[in-house]
Amino acid sequence: MNKIDLLYGFLIGIIAASLGVYLFLHFFTDYEIVEGFTILRGQGQLGKLIALGAILNLVAFFLLLKFNKELMARGVVLATLVVTIATIFA
Repeated sequence: MNKIDLLYGFLIGIIAASLGVYLFLHFFTDYEIVEGFTILRGQGQLGKLIALGAILNLVAFFLLLKFNKELMARGVVLATLVVTIATIFA
C-alpha cells in the first residue's frame, strides 16, 4: 500500500477540477479566467462554477478504477471533498 499514490490521486483531482473550471469559463462564457472569477464571485455564482468544474473528477475516478489504481481513486475522492468544502465557503 503506497501512500504516495493517494497524494497523486489528490493532485489529479485538484488538477481535473481546475481544468474543468477553466474549460467551463473558456467555452461557456465570454470572460477570461481572472475576470470570470471576479464577476462570478460578485454575483455569488463562484460555488456553482467550482462544482461544475469538479465534474471532471468523475471521469478521473472511473478511469483510475478501470486501471486498478484504487488508492489514487481514493485521492480523487479526497480532492472532491476538499473542493466541496471550498464550494460551501465560496
